[in-house]
Amino acid sequence: MNNIREIKNEALGERYFEIDHPSGLRIYVLPKEGYSSAYAVFGTRYGSVDTCFRLKGEEQFTAVPEGIAHFLEHKLFESEELDAFERYAKTGASANAYTSFDRTCYLFSTSGDFDASFEILLDFVQHPYFTAQTVQKEQGIIGQEIRMYQDEPGWQLEFNLLRALYQKHPVRIDIAGTIDSIAQIDDKLLYACYDRFYNLHNMALAVVGNVTVDQVLKTADKLLNPCEKIEIERKFPEEPAQVGQKLVEQKLSVAVPMFMLGYKQDCKTTARPLGERIAMYTLLEAAAGESSQLYHDLMTQGLISPGFGSEYFTGPGYASVFFAGESTRPHEAAEVIRTALTAIRKDGVDPDAFKRAKKLLYGREIMGYNDVDGLANNLIDAHLCGEQIFDRAEGYRNVTIEQVNRAAQVLDEEFSALSVILPA
Repeated sequence: MNNIREIKNEALGERYFEIDHPSGLRIYVLPKEGYSSAYAVFGTRYGSVDTCFRLKGEEQFTAVPEGIAHFLEHKLFESEELDAFERYAKTGASANAYTSFDRTCYLFSTSGDFDASFEILLDFVQHPYFTAQTVQKEQGIIGQEIRMYQDEPGWQLEFNLLRALYQKHPVRIDIAGTIDSIAQIDDKLLYACYDRFYNLHNMALAVVGNVTVDQVLKTADKLLNPCEKIEIERKFPEEPAQVGQKLVEQKLSVAVPMFMLGYKQDCKTTARPLGERIAMYTLLEAAAGESSQLYHDLMTQGLISPGFGSEYFTGPGYASVFFAGESTRPHEAAEVIRTALTAIRKDGVDPDAFKRAKKLLYGREIMGYNDVDGLANNLIDAHLCGEQIFDRAEGYRNVTIEQVNRAAQVLDEEFSALSVILPA
């Protein structure tokens, strides 16, 4: 029997359904009447940082090679017959997948035969097929991908910064791993990781768009089989508060230098609560958004291009604040940013800037309910964080300037680092 809860937000005029499926999978369905397309995401709480873990009841932790979550994502599309992409080609759906630091997700969007595409998604994610030969072939393919990203300026800019900020946490390692680490992966290891992390109790499914609850459950009931619940304990190395390096520079093929300035927050083993994240997002918009004084000063002095932006980067055991862009004078741009943030940390954000940021972010959150792709991914994200998507709009509506000023205390120059990519 499916346990179905309808969750409404009268102010937004939106609703979705949260379903505890007998298989152990949590399913979210957000119907959008009048929409022609549908989008589905099938995700698991398993990312590149999950390199040391054990099941409840096991004495020893298991350490696995870096990059195995990403490797598993690649291999899961294969089967003994047609791979998943070939099957999707017959339904006309657009399919993809991604591995991040803390999750792996498989997705598709379609304006055509949703039911057939949905069956493919639930089928291939639950039926892994690995052999020694296919794993060896994939090692060559992913090895080429790793080498390609070694020449990708944006990728190197970020990972150079992560390696500068973090001395031990696996967030400092490329999501795809290294040539040496993926060489240690075999079919038995892939099956072992699959059995632990692709347990339906560790996963979630979100469907948004031109669909109904009955439509989703008809396929789910047919293809999802009950499984025993397991509990996974992750283990991360103790991360020092200090950064490893203050500056990393690299030369690559770029026309204009790129920079990324990062501030390392105290390291906790769990993800940051929503209230803390909302306060930080509001701070970043008020301090460095396009309407901020800092953005105006940087543009007026010719220190940045319009692509300048900021990010709050957080997950299990890591949290940092990033400011990034292109600049012909990257060190000078970073110094202007540091000076402005030090002043905000000392004196607080400008009240008018706070009000503008709060209003803009709340409006942006509301507009996001027109985006089926974003809504589905937000449902998965909220599930992994133990939240509901409506909590976010309420968070922006209720955030206070006092909360934002407390968030600004993270911006301590002692725990900052700068990554720069210069023209070769």
